[in-house]
Amino acid sequence: MDANPTPSNNTSQAESPKLPSDMKSTSEQSIVAHLHGPVSPALIKRIIKVQKYSLIAQKGFRYLAAEQKDERNKKILEHMADEEAEHLSYLESISGTKVKASNARFLLFKADTKLFGTTFTCRRMHFHQQFSKSVYAELKEIDPRAETYYQRCLRHESELIDFIDEERLHYVGAIVLGLNDALVEITGALAGVTFSLCNTKIVALTGIVTGISATLSMAASNYLAVKADGTNDALKSGLVTGGSYLAAVILLVLPYLILPDNMYALAFWIMLSEVIIILLCFNYYLAVANHTPFLKRFAQMAVVSLGVALIAFLIGLLAKEVLGITVA
Repeated sequence: MDANPTPSNNTSQAESPKLPSDMKSTSEQSIVAHLHGPVSPALIKRIIKVQKYSLIAQKGFRYLAAEQKDERNKKILEHMADEEAEHLSYLESISGTKVKASNARFLLFKADTKLFGTTFTCRRMHFHQQFSKSVYAELKEIDPRAETYYQRCLRHESELIDFIDEERLHYVGAIVLGLNDALVEITGALAGVTFSLCNTKIVALTGIVTGISATLSMAASNYLAVKADGTNDALKSGLVTGGSYLAAVILLVLPYLILPDNMYALAFWIMLSEVIIILLCFNYYLAVANHTPFLKRFAQMAVVSLGVALIAFLIGLLAKEVLGITVA
């Protein structure tokens, strides 16, 4: 086994020691001159994983900074990118390995940003910092320099992400109001008439009329409520509430419009599946963007929506029998 590299005489400047040629495999231990002990193969694998994350994060934050119009947010993101570059350089000096960025992961990063916004993307990336901190915690036991990077992850990353301010998050309350009401009301309405009318097109007509009427009502109610609070964005808040309500209506009614008249049962189960998927996606977004508990909120909304659907379903069957309605 080759001898360790000779330390530089200038100890004030951190060098990037390279692994000896016969120790570059992660299956062997690596000892570099400035470390207090050996770096295990398992730790090297974990370091390389953090390197890959840091490289994606560095590119991602620079991409986000270039997209920002707000100078404050832009500076925050550029600072985060600079820190990730420092992290990457440090980790490369330990592992002796340069990693390449995954184009697929970067494309996914950009897609997340376009769909869900800057804050969502930053906070989702922040979850990866938990793994990075565990690696730095292990590294600082054998390398004093790791303490700096560990403390940076521990203190600053969460603070920087909390600084990110995005307009769409100001209207989360309006979106929740519109989406939640639509899922409860339209799911209940469709469940109540599906097995009473037994025709997808008639059920779709009922859902469309009910949905559009409720959309206008919700938008107007939210506008008046926000206006009464004296805020200047009452119109936009009303439009967001109405828009989210209408989007849910379209998705829930769509199976009834597409399927043949006699396939109302299949349309019903597809509609319920859509409710679950919408709740999953929306509550995941809220959990990441607003640091809210995912499972608890999802369970609450699912129980309310499906509970109302069950009650409406039973009322529909009862009303059909009481009123003596028959469908040819």
